[in-house]
Amino acid sequence: MMRIIGIDPGSSFTGWGIIEDRSGVLSLIDCGVIRPKSKGKENFAVRISFIYKALLEIIDYYKPEEAAIEQVFTAKNALTALKLGQARGVAVAACANFDIPIFDYVPTSVKKALVGVGRADKEQVAFMIGKILNVNVKRFRLDTTDALGVAVCHSSMRRFYSLTSK
Repeated sequence: MMRIIGIDPGSSFTGWGIIEDRSGVLSLIDCGVIRPKSKGKENFAVRISFIYKALLEIIDYYKPEEAAIEQVFTAKNALTALKLGQARGVAVAACANFDIPIFDYVPTSVKKALVGVGRADKEQVAFMIGKILNVNVKRFRLDTTDALGVAVCHSSMRRFYSLTSK
């Protein structure tokens, strides 16, 4: 059995999802979105701190054994990319605080693993997460299904590497 946390970092919404892999059978443990209450440039540090503390609580409660975190995509706006990078940094720091191995996945790899196409849209990812985990994803934000997608992708890659390394 392996418990995995998937994280889709963002400074306004950080999606997270915990799945369990029991011999290739995946199940959803819990998921959600971290949404800092403060907005605006002057409160960015407060938002990042909120995300960090929330992830610490989630990790401490669910005790995942591995973490899969989505890489920051190349944004057209440098400031946006920098903020996403900082949000990703606190996600990495929160996982590292518990000595959890961290695995990085670019969005196109996650989409290709789930949908078969690296340029799939978020709704297609959400649809596949619903099918794979047998859950109604209509109640989840797309940030949450993206986080679950990273976790499911990691689970698949773990199985692939364990089979090919023998």
